[in-house]
Amino acid sequence: MEVSVIKKHLTAIVLFALLLILSIWSLFVGVLDVELSGLLHGDSEHLAIFLISRLPRLLAILCTGTGMSVAGLIMQQLCMNKFVSPTTGATISSAQFGILLALLFLPNSTLWGRAIFSFVFAVLGTWMFVWFIQRVQFKDVVMVPLVGIMFGNVIGGITNYLAYKYEMTQALSTWLVGHFSMVLRGRYEIVWLTVPLVVLAFLFANHFNIVGMGKDFSQNLGVPYNFVLFLGLTIAAMITASVVVVVGSISYIGLIVPNLVAMFKGDKIRGTLIDTALFGAIFVLVCDMAGRMLIFPYELPIELIIGIIGSVLFVALLLHRLSHGRKAIRLNRKGGGVT
Repeated sequence: MEVSVIKKHLTAIVLFALLLILSIWSLFVGVLDVELSGLLHGDSEHLAIFLISRLPRLLAILCTGTGMSVAGLIMQQLCMNKFVSPTTGATISSAQFGILLALLFLPNSTLWGRAIFSFVFAVLGTWMFVWFIQRVQFKDVVMVPLVGIMFGNVIGGITNYLAYKYEMTQALSTWLVGHFSMVLRGRYEIVWLTVPLVVLAFLFANHFNIVGMGKDFSQNLGVPYNFVLFLGLTIAAMITASVVVVVGSISYIGLIVPNLVAMFKGDKIRGTLIDTALFGAIFVLVCDMAGRMLIFPYELPIELIIGIIGSVLFVALLLHRLSHGRKAIRLNRKGGGVT
């Protein structure tokens, strides 16, 4: 019995072990030296760097990778499209728009005040996107994310226009490019909201899986389709907004990670949620460490690293999905099936 359980969760165990090793390593990577011996002997300088900068940064990275990956998985399942994510669903752009409005109307607001604006507009933007695609008759696998990208560009254009008009470009720039260099104790705790939201996603994983089968299927099983749909979208939007407020815009995590995991583990959200969360945390942690070491002692924004890798992987996944779909259609036609 125990052997079968270990085999079933072997991938998760390996990913967790790898994440633990990389997490410990990352605590000692940076411009300022932090040595284990200094921490063990209570060196005040080493302890200050560790507690104020390195540990908060690691926790923010883990929350970001886990949260954004789970958010992308939820959106893909609910929208029944593997190319929908916070990036291609206008969620990130809407969160940034909310932050700009907070800066304009409440210039003296705290980070929590900006977070509330970001939460509200991220949720509204995501709901609007899904409401629109539900009314599109022909939902091509590529057309849906393209609509989301165009919708996000419209919101981004309005955001940039207002930022230029009211001379808020410099103030907004912090949230336009994702980076962990400014993550310090006392300035990152909002990202901890991803933890209860991810737990909530685990609790409703089966419901998300059923809703992803369609409205009629959900209603036949007694699952409230609209409630679960909006709950899932709200969870994904709030996770994204909490990350954007603290770290800034980080694209592609919610798009790439769930697709890579699904290639090995399948499409059921219940069976891939843990692996997606762990692999997402590893992916972001590796990219952040690369950004710290590539041009040491300087640091590259993680948005640049993930943007390059994500763009290449996105094109590869797009070609793979399209070729796989065409192959399935040809096989279906040869077998006399209805397309």
